Amino acid sequence: MITAGDFRNGMTFEEDGQVMQVVEFQHVKPGKGAAFVRTKTKNVLTGAVVEKSYNPTAKFPTAFIERKDMEYTYMDGELYHFMDSETYEDVPINASEVGDNFKFVKENTVCKVLSYKGKVFGVEPPNFVELEVTQTDPGFKGDTATN
Repeated sequence: MITAGDFRNGMTFEEDGQVMQVVEFQHVKPGKGAAFVRTKTKNVLTGAVVEKSYNPTAKFPTAFIERKDMEYTYMDGELYHFMDSETYEDVPINASEVGDNFKFVKENTVCKVLSYKGKVFGVEPPNFVELEVTQTDPGFKGDTATN
């Protein structure tokens, strides 16, 4: 169990059966009245962002997110296929769960697959990818920038 006073960015907790991740938090101590914690949280399963205020002593169960390294093997229509590097099992994941941040990831790249209680809800691509420029517009004479 964690209290609202212990919130930090990136921390996950359960509230009303939903898994929430702290995006922003601020401890507020007004001149009059009790202190509270103002937060912006994101539902990790649906992506909805909610702003709420909590009493700093409010307790929540901690949600443990599993981050597993998997190799992106190929895309088949609306499914991205990942291979578990430990069991060599093929894991298909919907394009909606992968998101838009997968445009520049090549096949055979290791990514982190995020799941909660066995349900995959997201994929983190690697921080760096090595790509090759195959086509570009030609440069024109005098088309340079100088200081």
